[in-house]
Amino acid sequence: MGHPCDRRKVLETLKIKAIQPKSFVPETTDSQHRLGYSPNLLLDADAPTTINQVWVEDITYIPMTDATFCYMAMLMDLFFRRIVGWHLDNNMRGQPVLKALRSAIKERQPGVGLIHHSDRRRQYAGNEYRSLLRRAAVRQSMSRPDNCYDNAFMESGFGTIKNELEITDYASMAQGRKEMSKYTRYYVYERRHSSLEYRLPAQFEQIINLKK
Repeated sequence: MGHPCDRRKVLETLKIKAIQPKSFVPETTDSQHRLGYSPNLLLDADAPTTINQVWVEDITYIPMTDATFCYMAMLMDLFFRRIVGWHLDNNMRGQPVLKALRSAIKERQPGVGLIHHSDRRRQYAGNEYRSLLRRAAVRQSMSRPDNCYDNAFMESGFGTIKNELEITDYASMAQGRKEMSKYTRYYVYERRHSSLEYRLPAQFEQIINLKK
């Protein structure tokens, strides 16, 4: 009738409870497949002691102004928190995880034995993805079933990135890629990390390389 009223009051007096519509959240994880799974190589492993020993990867969605979504795949080096590869695409069929991995391998040129850790989604279990890992002599590792903590670092990393980037709805994928490119440069060359004794990832890498 046009009068403002608290929903709790409505529940108390009329015994009517409002149904709150849920916001649509795109599903990025499809782990129910028959492509096979890799074991979790990080369970009994020691923490990495240098760069290019362990990379972690995940994918998240980015909202667009036309109510659609883009999908961002990202890889980080677990030792020194550097973003080593990423790709933003307008759908999962565009293989953002594969393009992010190719970019990371080309840029970083990791040695034999690098561990690549991810969740159990279908995109990481495909033949093309696994073939790329084998050609680069990278060992594949996957989280245990229904265990989000196995890739908690990457989940936390995405939370930090979204918070600092203040991600809002982008007008286009080009705009999203431009903003992400700027942010990744900031993350590597300007953002100090408490886990690195408040050094920059790029600065920390220089120190590691000088010690070799």
